[in-house]
Amino acid sequence: MPAQDFAHVTDWVFDLDNTLYPPEAQLFAQIEVRMTDYVMRALGVDRPEADRLRRHYWQLYGTTLAGLMHEHDVDPAPYLTDVHDISLDHLTPDLALRDAITSLPGRKIVYTNGCAPYAERVLAARGLSGLFDGIYGVEHADFHPKPQQRAFETVFAKAGITPARAAMFEDDPRNLTAPYAMGMRTVHVAPAPTREPHIQHHTPDLPRFLAALRHI
Repeated sequence: MPAQDFAHVTDWVFDLDNTLYPPEAQLFAQIEVRMTDYVMRALGVDRPEADRLRRHYWQLYGTTLAGLMHEHDVDPAPYLTDVHDISLDHLTPDLALRDAITSLPGRKIVYTNGCAPYAERVLAARGLSGLFDGIYGVEHADFHPKPQQRAFETVFAKAGITPARAAMFEDDPRNLTAPYAMGMRTVHVAPAPTREPHIQHHTPDLPRFLAALRHI
């Protein structure tokens, strides 16, 4: 991985779920149960139908919430509070990741399709509190979700990020499409690589990848 590919980067943008903690933590398994429960209550459907709608809206709109808002006028605030009320007891601090992020030159932000209060809880559990210059959730994108380009544009405008001088770290390949189109350096963080033209780098080990950038 050529470090010079990142020599121009002054802003480092990190997704949260399955990026700043390992997929093995399975936080989303908890969230998905709560989302299905919420869909059942909000729409008055049984669990199989609620689970089907949860997946359908995620695939079609980028998030289940976006589908619920678009098709059923669901209020996002109570939804976000409810579905992110999960246990983080099994998350542990990652000192190597903290050190690697600290060593990056320039600004660092977190941008998640979840909500910012949830992101702050996860960062605290991972020992990453205080490292970031901004923490942005879907609420800061006016509830437009990744992978929509207007979601990125909205958040980056608020954060003062110039995409041509930024890098994006994400576990979901589709969420790197817009950043690539906007001129960002893209890094896919996942156990296995995927061959897609908008993915410039891949790593299964984020701390190690970032540590290799210390001398840029």
